[in-house]
Amino acid sequence: MNERQLAFKILNKIERDNAYSNLTLDAALRENAAASASSAFVTALVYGVTERKITLDFMLSRYLTKPLKKLRPEVLTVLRLGAFQLCFMDKVPASAAVNESVKLVKGCGCAYASGLVNSVLRKIAKDGFTYEKTGEKIKDLSIIYSCPKALVSKFVEDYGEEKTEKILSSSIGARPVTARVNTLKASPDELIALLSGENAVAEKCPEDENYIILKNTGAVEELKAYKAGFFHVQDISCGKAVKALLPKAGDTVFDMCSSPGGKAFTAAQLMKNKGKILAFDLYPQRVKLCEEGALRLGIDIIEAKVGDACVFLPEYEKAADKVLCDVPCSGFGIIGRKPEIRYKDIAIIDNLLPVQYNILANAAKYVKSGGTLVYSTCTLSRAENEGVCEKFLGNNAEFRKISFNTIIPTENGGDGFFFAVFGRI
Repeated sequence: MNERQLAFKILNKIERDNAYSNLTLDAALRENAAASASSAFVTALVYGVTERKITLDFMLSRYLTKPLKKLRPEVLTVLRLGAFQLCFMDKVPASAAVNESVKLVKGCGCAYASGLVNSVLRKIAKDGFTYEKTGEKIKDLSIIYSCPKALVSKFVEDYGEEKTEKILSSSIGARPVTARVNTLKASPDELIALLSGENAVAEKCPEDENYIILKNTGAVEELKAYKAGFFHVQDISCGKAVKALLPKAGDTVFDMCSSPGGKAFTAAQLMKNKGKILAFDLYPQRVKLCEEGALRLGIDIIEAKVGDACVFLPEYEKAADKVLCDVPCSGFGIIGRKPEIRYKDIAIIDNLLPVQYNILANAAKYVKSGGTLVYSTCTLSRAENEGVCEKFLGNNAEFRKISFNTIIPTENGGDGFFFAVFGRI
């Protein structure tokens, strides 16, 4: 199976099963590890087609007499793959993009559409991607940055047009992989040297020297430095939320929605592996991920436990110096990292709000007098962020607002993120 065939198979599964792109891609690459397919090329095709779907469909519709929904899903996937290579992958020869697409459509039992695929893609190869702005800001941003109008409108409502364009522009193209150095085992310079010995490219993140940016590493979990526990993958925005908790040696810290454990790992390193961290998650298999990660990193102050963040455990009332609750959210801050999230129905927000509030209100019960509570999300929805936090403050007079922090995505990492810091009086 060559690269385009594998990408075609993955994209069809994502569409058919409404599956997560990263999980589907990773599973397929592992399954086909022995094949000659280039994982980098497959990854670029899968993520590129997924994130550019609205733009690609707009382009294709200009050359089709029938609506896209009338096409067989397999034919549409082939057309999207071909159009993406022609317009957004400069190093792919146009002839290869067209000819391989024709082979793909023949090979998937849709030979009847080979003429259509050939004709449409040759026209796109000749014309390239052009888009004349209409002056309808929401429509223009939607097509240029491949984001549903409803979500564009939501961003504009919350942040205005200028910030919305920054958010959307950062959601297109590969996002950097950032990782936190395990400072219990090595300094950033020592880790970078170790990785260079594995022919992995790493550099310090300009926003925090304890984070590195990884490039051209392949499967991170296969690196010797990873297996030896010298780092864990974590976006720098998430790390900022943990730092805002100010965990220190000897503290008792609760991490309410912990799996896979990255926030607890960072807290443990800031605490110099001294004190106690209770890492709660809803499912035993996810609790196991926290345990395995702590073991790999050489952290022994984390006790991972099954626990519903919405259910109060009276034995832990006012038992923690610091409590972190990174709640389930719409994920609209990480659409550049998980491109299919942009196509979610924004009505999901209304269903999440009561859950988020309940987790925050419940977590507050575990904070000691004088202690700190941090609420965080990886979304940029103000309703899920400031809205939930203002409601909490209105109902909990014993807590004061220390800060609200919204992070707009940046080129150096830093996904869209929000965290609020509260102090218990």
